[in-house]
Amino acid sequence: MKSDIIKQGIERAPHRALLKSMGYTDAEIARPLIGVANAANRIIPGHAHLDRIAAAVQKGIYMAGGTPIEFGTIGVCDGIAMNHTGMKYSLGSRELIADSVEVMAVAHAFDGLVLVTNCDKIVPGMLMAAARLDLPAIMVSGGPMLAGRRSGGGACDLITVFEAVGAVKAGRMSEEELAEVENAACPTCGSCAGMFTANSMNCLCEAIGMALPGNGTIPAVMAARERLAKEAGVRIVGLVADGLTPRRILTPEAFGNALAVDMALGCSTNTALHLAAIAREAEVPFDLELINTVSARTPHLCSLSPGGKDHVEDLDRAGGIPAVMRELARGGLIQADCLTVTGSTVGVNLQTAAIRDAGVIRSLESPYHRQGGLAVLFGNLAPEGCVVKQSAVREEMLRHAGPARVFDSEEEASRVIMEGGIRPGDVVVIRYEGPMGGPGMREMLTPTAAIAGMGLDAQVALITDGRFSGGTRGAAIGHVSPEAARGGPLAAVAEGDRIAIDIPGKRLTLEVSAEEIARRLEGWQPPPPRITRGYMARYARQVSSASRGAVVE
Repeated sequence: MKSDIIKQGIERAPHRALLKSMGYTDAEIARPLIGVANAANRIIPGHAHLDRIAAAVQKGIYMAGGTPIEFGTIGVCDGIAMNHTGMKYSLGSRELIADSVEVMAVAHAFDGLVLVTNCDKIVPGMLMAAARLDLPAIMVSGGPMLAGRRSGGGACDLITVFEAVGAVKAGRMSEEELAEVENAACPTCGSCAGMFTANSMNCLCEAIGMALPGNGTIPAVMAARERLAKEAGVRIVGLVADGLTPRRILTPEAFGNALAVDMALGCSTNTALHLAAIAREAEVPFDLELINTVSARTPHLCSLSPGGKDHVEDLDRAGGIPAVMRELARGGLIQADCLTVTGSTVGVNLQTAAIRDAGVIRSLESPYHRQGGLAVLFGNLAPEGCVVKQSAVREEMLRHAGPARVFDSEEEASRVIMEGGIRPGDVVVIRYEGPMGGPGMREMLTPTAAIAGMGLDAQVALITDGRFSGGTRGAAIGHVSPEAARGGPLAAVAEGDRIAIDIPGKRLTLEVSAEEIARRLEGWQPPPPRITRGYMARYARQVSSASRGAVVE
């Protein structure tokens, strides 16, 4: 066992003495030592209950003959960090989480890892660590929040609240109605109820083979969630015994499976960042063109919030990720021979899967859209690409052209939007919010939700080198690369320039001559750094382009 280097032989008597000081017995020390990375805290709704999930994991490890050793990691609630300086720290936290798991696992010679996680950057951060370390590892999420219910019976969630703010500003909703939505939208612990970034990544952990079936969809408050955690605890001991490590699971074909599920579900645009970052750690080739390749052949089967009517609890009831994958496999869109943490292949795992509600998971013959949820656009405004959730774009906005309304920060844009300063047909441009320029590539749910809440999502587009919440809907195009702070073409856009968006054609075009763009950039100077000390200042100096996953290099 790897842990033998801290517990075998007379030279390791001091190490054993330290373990015994915490109550571990000789019998426990002799077993496989399993690190349980628990991201519990009391600021993230999706993590407030993770101590209960981690306790169930530890019971499973004991049941299987291992010794669990718990340690903590940080986490940021993107909803609470939204629309202020705190959001600059969210994406950067992903790298800190990966690094902290690496430090703990290597320093203490764990034989295996159970990664107890749930929300936006914590899931990919831990999966990056698993790929980097290549120790036997399994992901366990805390599960999704239940959707709220308004007095009229309609479902609501966190995005309903953000959009309601825009509706109040536009005079389309009263403050009393907003208060009702606020009080109803988040009724339980768990990751926010729609197919936003957290639930997207938890579902993709299943699809890629690093989590047990049910990981992405069993609601946080269900007893089945604790049973799943116990099963994961049992299974990690088996993974250690079998020597089954993440890089045997995280193959190019497994990433293809994850992308197919991503397209079928209509997942968050943030998956483009996170899958690229995870692939880099696993040393698997990955580029943005791959998203378009998979999207072109994979139909969109589930209409989930924010672009649709259903929530993750509905997906779970309808058969969950196994049912989606079995339907995709029927069309040859899933590689069934990929290995998973169950110890069996995807094909074996899917043998008992079935669609239990065809209204939630549609068949290949009757999808919501013939192509998948995401599209990557290229053009003179985004030579390295940019990303849009095309499944959440209204039909009339799939092709759009209009004058640029240019803002150099999210705050500036949000203020003008809230004041009613954006007109139908406009293309809102928010720049200097990329990985380096932000720094931290903020999510911009406030401006996109305000546009939707004002009823302008069928008439106004938004383009940024920042990114969007998984809860964003409408013609919101993010991750424009190279970013403005690196001298990308976005820095050359002037107020009133005409911008053409062609999502079916995968093009984003600034209708200005190449000579004029070059002339404008010739005298361009980058803005001064917005953060000059501490972690995010270091991050800004080292972070890559969004097209490469915004990883620290």
